[in-house]
Amino acid sequence: MRLELSGGRIAKITTDAQPLAGDEIGAIGLPGLANVHSHGFQRGLAGMAEFRGGTDSFWTWRDAMYRFVTTISPEDVEAITALAFAEMLEGGFTHVGEFHYLHNDPGGRRYDNRAEMAERVAAAASVSGIGLTLLPVFYERGGFDGRAPNPAQRRFCWDIEGFQRLFDDCGNIVRDLDGAILGVAPHSLRAVSPDSLTALAPLMKDRPVHIHVAEQRQEVADCEQTLKARPVQWLLDNLAIDSRWCFIHATHANGAEIARLAASEAVGGLCPISEANLGDGFFALPEFLAGDGRFAIGSDANLRLSVIEELRMLEYGQRLIKEARNVAAGRQSQSTGRTLFEMALHGGAQALGTSRGLAEGEWANIVALDGRSEILVGRRDDTLLDSLIFAGSNALIRTVWRGGRMLVRHGRHIHKEEIVSRYLKSIARLISP
Repeated sequence: MRLELSGGRIAKITTDAQPLAGDEIGAIGLPGLANVHSHGFQRGLAGMAEFRGGTDSFWTWRDAMYRFVTTISPEDVEAITALAFAEMLEGGFTHVGEFHYLHNDPGGRRYDNRAEMAERVAAAASVSGIGLTLLPVFYERGGFDGRAPNPAQRRFCWDIEGFQRLFDDCGNIVRDLDGAILGVAPHSLRAVSPDSLTALAPLMKDRPVHIHVAEQRQEVADCEQTLKARPVQWLLDNLAIDSRWCFIHATHANGAEIARLAASEAVGGLCPISEANLGDGFFALPEFLAGDGRFAIGSDANLRLSVIEELRMLEYGQRLIKEARNVAAGRQSQSTGRTLFEMALHGGAQALGTSRGLAEGEWANIVALDGRSEILVGRRDDTLLDSLIFAGSNALIRTVWRGGRMLVRHGRHIHKEEIVSRYLKSIARLISP
């Protein structure tokens, strides 16, 4: 196969072609995947909340994250996020949905430039080269009961009018970044009131809409108490949910909600490694797929950044629950690796508005694998994907292009030294005793 590129896109694909002078040659090429859900700054917290302190849960981890939030500066956000984005590229992700909620200064005050933090995220995307769907987050309260935000949450909060101006600023930011897309993210039903969801409707028109939902059992119980419905149920009953929407986590959706969510054509944004680390539980994947549901994968807290590891964790979690093998494959004689990869490719493209694969006219987002590896030698077709996902690692990823630009060579981001140097300066200050 010979791919000719123009303007960052695939202009022509020729089969049974011979390489020409100056061509870049790779053994095995795959489309890069979209990382549908990231909090870039949380990369700096990875491994910092693994000490037991009573009954540990998502909520105790959140307390540790909030402590980290109180000290982080705009410069830190840019440095840490740039490292996360570079590592995503090294791990086979070529586009990221940045669920961006860290808007204000440590005291909860607006920066003189209200879009300061969004500009830092865009700068991290620019230096790393990853494709960006910027998802500015609306956050207004501390819980379903309307309580005031706690001190750390004040860094996230805006009123509707102020957020609309911030959103306009974010539109200007993405216009200046090659291939970037603007979406919108009401944080969750616990952080956004029903009235505010209605007020946000004009911003949601014709663009990606992402929301955290049903990640924790406590969240479901609190929602039932205040809104008299479960979170997924309430959203489906009260809003026009369609293919623009991405429901992040939906871990504790019940059977009826899973069926309705699948029928809505919204994407389930699953983050298997982060959900496992936080003790969230596992999404009902086989039931969702049985209803022709669409899913994508995300890295959420950015503990590990790997397409391979996320897809493997997704399937292995289901195997442990079902006490069965090849759960995601569904049909007889169907490859599990191919099913996982293709569904994550198409679901991620839908959720973030990005490339749907290696085809003429699509962005040239290409991941080249090491064809000499003992993991892949002799494998063909679907068995290659099965071997990659269930026996491979990021070491198999040798070269990555995003928008036709080579960003990873010999498994390492081309600007890794510079990015790591800035990261180390920030993290040393943030975690010093």
